[in-house]
Amino acid sequence: MSKEDGLRIERDSMGEVEVPIDALYGAQTQRAVQNFPISGLKPWRAFIWSMAVIKQAAAEVNAELGLLDGSPARAIVSAAREVIAGKWDAQFVVDPFQAGAGTSHNMNINEVIATRATQLLETKSGMESVHPNDHVNMAQSTNDTIPTAIRLGCLWRMNELSTALSNLAQSLNTKAVDFDDVVKSGRTHLQDAVPIRLGQEFGGYARAVERDLERIQNAADGLRRLGIGGTATGTGLNAHIEYHARMVSRLAELTGIRLEESDNLFESMQSMADMAAFSAALRTLALTLTRIANDIRLLSSGPTTGLDEIHLPQLQPGSSIMPGKVNPVMAEMLNMAMFHIIGCDTTVALAVQAGQLELNVMMPIMGHNLFEMMQVMIGAVIAFDEKCVRGIVVNREKAEGWLAKNAIVVTGLNPLIGYAAGAELVKEAMARGATILEVAIQKADAGDLHHTKEDRLITREEIEEALGDLRRLTQGGIFS
Repeated sequence: MSKEDGLRIERDSMGEVEVPIDALYGAQTQRAVQNFPISGLKPWRAFIWSMAVIKQAAAEVNAELGLLDGSPARAIVSAAREVIAGKWDAQFVVDPFQAGAGTSHNMNINEVIATRATQLLETKSGMESVHPNDHVNMAQSTNDTIPTAIRLGCLWRMNELSTALSNLAQSLNTKAVDFDDVVKSGRTHLQDAVPIRLGQEFGGYARAVERDLERIQNAADGLRRLGIGGTATGTGLNAHIEYHARMVSRLAELTGIRLEESDNLFESMQSMADMAAFSAALRTLALTLTRIANDIRLLSSGPTTGLDEIHLPQLQPGSSIMPGKVNPVMAEMLNMAMFHIIGCDTTVALAVQAGQLELNVMMPIMGHNLFEMMQVMIGAVIAFDEKCVRGIVVNREKAEGWLAKNAIVVTGLNPLIGYAAGAELVKEAMARGATILEVAIQKADAGDLHHTKEDRLITREEIEEALGDLRRLTQGGIFS
């Protein structure tokens, strides 16, 4: 083939393959491109970064151990650093739906780094070449590099995720303070319930996010155990006896991430349970955020025919046919994003249980979905925080107005008059369209309310003491 054809011939163990003339990858990557034109998806940056970091560390460790000559080692390190910096992202072209384990992914990066390292050597000497398997992949297997890359890639974005969630929790806590003086109707089963402060609702949301962040951070600790050095089955065949420990140490130095040696390389090869636990923690957060988004939508519903207790920032027109309509778009976005994350977690869970014997071959889609979950979670949380939560304002008149009509505040009289008498008051108040306070005072004045524990009548003053300040009902305790 000539340059005019735009192709060149590359060879691997199966023979010759035509490869785009300007591609840094080679035959095995091209075979994967041809075999798996499935989704059009490409590897996430977190995966490219983590694989390149592994290749850099391996070259350095193997050189230190006297297994890889200095000049190809230095060229591999230089090429890997370029990949780490994002210079060659377009060269990573293998669909995540591919042959099991991720051999095509691994060879894609091996070939890109080998070609680029050879170019760097040729610039200096014009003689040496770097081999993707013998040099770049030295002491490695797809079977230990891919799970290590998944772990590193998730950990690489943990600071972003933690910051996004901490900021969201802080914004919710700020609203909790701002709204602490707003006493409103609580609701259970979507029906009227005893009073609650709007600040208490938002404080509950904030704490839920904080707890989910703690779960994610705990699950991330499991990802710190690296199985690099297990090579094909966990035995460490073709890797120096010191390679595993040195690799974990070097990767920690290169990434600034706290990492740990595996206490059992066979378990690290066989089991992807750490990935399942991390995915499940993200799913739990997705469930929490879905619940919060749904509450935000309910509390802002209307405005004239809904609860309308809070107002959200108005970001865009809400209808192509109904003028003036504005929708809770950021809460809707958050719902959709979280549904997607829950779906990704289902894929991860199924992939994790699909391993057999010494290897889980479903790692490519497992890794892709974990990286996608983090990408979507980080973006959705930041947008929801900055464009929705921080701009929420209370509609005090509506919130307090609903509470004034809420007959369930009679619960505050339970210690005085008992449950049955309270239920009768509710029926009468709702039938007359009157408030509980009005009906209870009238009953007390007429001598129709008896103390549930003492042989006496309830007074107007006792009713006013119990229900005159509804904020007291949000503070706990017994009023009798």
